[in-house]
Amino acid sequence: MANYKNEGFNPTEINALKEECQQEGKSFVYVEDDDLDVLESGECVHIQFPGSYQGQEVIFDALVYTLRLHHSSLVYEMAVEQVQKAYPDYIPPEERKENYKISPELEEEAETALTEIIEEIEETETVKVQEHVEIDTEFDYGISLDVCLNVEEVTDEVIEDFIQNFKANTLRLDNTLYSFTSEGDE
Repeated sequence: MANYKNEGFNPTEINALKEECQQEGKSFVYVEDDDLDVLESGECVHIQFPGSYQGQEVIFDALVYTLRLHHSSLVYEMAVEQVQKAYPDYIPPEERKENYKISPELEEEAETALTEIIEEIEETETVKVQEHVEIDTEFDYGISLDVCLNVEEVTDEVIEDFIQNFKANTLRLDNTLYSFTSEGDE
């Protein structure tokens, strides 16, 4: 039995994934990911599918998400950075450790500033995003894909369409730059 540095290139693993896909009746399977709470929103999915890369069979491990989610994430990160310059003790809720303490007044000031900065970034269209696919061949299991698509929701049909075009090398990404606002208008 061959030893693979990356099990995502192991034919046994690839065949197991192909069988799982066949049982599901799809060209991919969903991956349970406790670290990603946005997976429940329909704007982001973690999937795996078999394919080939440079003539070699491999498992692609892909995170597929909407352009709107990508935009709001970048806006949020930028706003948090700005808030932390004014409020160095502020740590966003999702990054807080159990022992984190901040006064309610300071937290309210920081949260208000954060909301205002997000609105300003959106109004001035400081952040613009476009569709993209990033390939990471140094991934620990197969090849990682970071896929951002301009769709309202990441559905099975969207995923099947992406995989079909990706495998056939006919994927056409929209290189238009987009900006979004929280209210939902572009």
